[in-house]
Amino acid sequence: MDWIDNHWLDIVGWGGSALLVFSLLQARVLRFRTLNLLACVVLVFFNAAIGVWPMAAMNVVLSAINIWFIVRLMGERHDEGVFDVLEVRPDDQYLAHVLRLHREDILRYQPDFAWQPEHTDDHAFIVMKGDETVGVVVLRQEGDSARIRLDYVTPRYRDFTPGEFVWRRSGMLTALGVRHVTTPPNMVGAYYDHVGFRSNGSEYVLDV
Repeated sequence: MDWIDNHWLDIVGWGGSALLVFSLLQARVLRFRTLNLLACVVLVFFNAAIGVWPMAAMNVVLSAINIWFIVRLMGERHDEGVFDVLEVRPDDQYLAHVLRLHREDILRYQPDFAWQPEHTDDHAFIVMKGDETVGVVVLRQEGDSARIRLDYVTPRYRDFTPGEFVWRRSGMLTALGVRHVTTPPNMVGAYYDHVGFRSNGSEYVLDV
């Protein structure tokens, strides 16, 4: 305990530096900004405590920048004006490229997903932010019902739920004759109770 009492400030400094490095390893944009902000706040305290004012000032500025980005990201999280939903053919080459590029990551969350571009009852949607692909939703239609076959988010936007824009823009679904959307029972990290779906046993159901 005496050693900790004598070196607690060093521990704070090393801890803040370690957290800063760890934040740079994050693929998720919101997580990166949040962890980077925490690291900067710790380093503001550390540098002020030892009187290194240029470093303290730099971390104050970095904290303000991170706060600005976090507020912006949180504001965009559910903004339909930021994300676009594009319906594409199941045999679309860009869709095939995205699914192939992220295949291993997709199987981590939906291990039973197998792409069948020749299936005529499938509908595919790509969610975009500007020119960047942030998610893919694939539905299989059965009469006036559709089952989610894939609802995937790229790692950078894993803290967001871009698939919600497919559900919220219900005109896209009603135009296809879809009245009910159901989720597969084995989806990992389901978020559907936050975007209008109702729980139905091990599944979620959206009434369009």
